[in-house]
Amino acid sequence: MIRFGFTRRVRRPAPREIAAIVGMLDHRSIVLVGLMGCGKSAIGRRLASALELPFVDADEEIEKAAGKSIGEIFEDHGEVEFRDGERKVIARLLNNGPQVLATGGGAYMDPETRARVAEKGISVWLKADLPVLLRRVARRDNRPLLKTGNPSEVMSRLMRERYPTYAEADIVAESREVPHEQIVSEIVEKLHELCPSRK
Repeated sequence: MIRFGFTRRVRRPAPREIAAIVGMLDHRSIVLVGLMGCGKSAIGRRLASALELPFVDADEEIEKAAGKSIGEIFEDHGEVEFRDGERKVIARLLNNGPQVLATGGGAYMDPETRARVAEKGISVWLKADLPVLLRRVARRDNRPLLKTGNPSEVMSRLMRERYPTYAEADIVAESREVPHEQIVSEIVEKLHELCPSRK
């Protein structure tokens, strides 16, 4: 497992790096996992742009499939039914690589989804500290799991429950208060290190 959190100059990936990474992916996806507020969508869009790949947000695809927002799905059908739909949508999306795929915070906790990601993707955990997550989730009020209690307590519990599983990801990137392009640059470098031609 690769871990990094150092600060360095932001740089654009070289064409040879892009070609090597996309070639390594073949039909696989780069799958971003992590808690709400860790930056999966924002960083994912920039990562996809840097690698000249499509970006797909699993939550948006779930909403399209259901014809409802995530909050409405939770309210109308409950979390169990939402997770079942999430599992099916992600399984379908994983057949569409190469791409950058941002998943919901609970998706990687599902053993079936985790196995599919391992088979058809390279997983990247965007790990963030509690203060960073709380600042970010406070900007939006559409987080169903945060409507059940004190956000700090809920996020702390989710960190305890989920971080050991997120740690199984192929790459761990520190999501912190630096330009998103810097984190993208670090992820690209670590993806390039995974390329067979560099081993």
